[in-house]
Amino acid sequence: MSQPVQPPNQPQQPFGGQPVDGNPYAGQPGQPAPAAPTGNPYGQQPPAPTGNPFAGQQPGQGAPFGGGAPFAPAPPARNNILLGVLVALGAAIVAGILYGVIAGSIEREVGYAAVGVGFLVGFASSKIGGSNPAIIGAAAVFSIGAVYLGQLVGISMVLSDLAQIPFSEVVGDHFGTVTEAWSQEADFMTYLFLALGAIAAVGGAKKAG
Repeated sequence: MSQPVQPPNQPQQPFGGQPVDGNPYAGQPGQPAPAAPTGNPYGQQPPAPTGNPFAGQQPGQGAPFGGGAPFAPAPPARNNILLGVLVALGAAIVAGILYGVIAGSIEREVGYAAVGVGFLVGFASSKIGGSNPAIIGAAAVFSIGAVYLGQLVGISMVLSDLAQIPFSEVVGDHFGTVTEAWSQEADFMTYLFLALGAIAAVGGAKKAG
């Protein structure tokens, strides 16, 4: 047996008396219908701002919300050849003297010290003057001179100890003897250290650039 179908619930009128036919302006029986809104609903809103919103800021003030300047100026390019060459020369003199002091103190040359001399000269010159090929070439040449200077300083220190004379006297009065001693003692490792200085200078310049 089938159950009788109950009729669906009658929809209740929303808000207690409004009609359900979708007309929100239909009034209650005996009441006048409300008038529909007319005019521009946005007429009372303030006009939208036009122009540059940051035009009123005083010079030196940052962008809104504390973000600072939207674009930072690009740093100037480092391409000062003369300054780079001068830095390479100064670094070569200082590094060469330090290398000579180390070599003279232990009475032998150290390959790592020669590499450090070249790297320091190349890195300093390129860091200041830029990665111009002229600067890199000058750094390589000065590095060879720095290692050579260090070898002469080391020999002078050894001769000063052997002859029991001041170091300044060896350099000032017997510099020819120092260079002659370098020529006699130079071997494959001596020239290898010169080459290592130049190679390290190129590597240091590329590292700085």
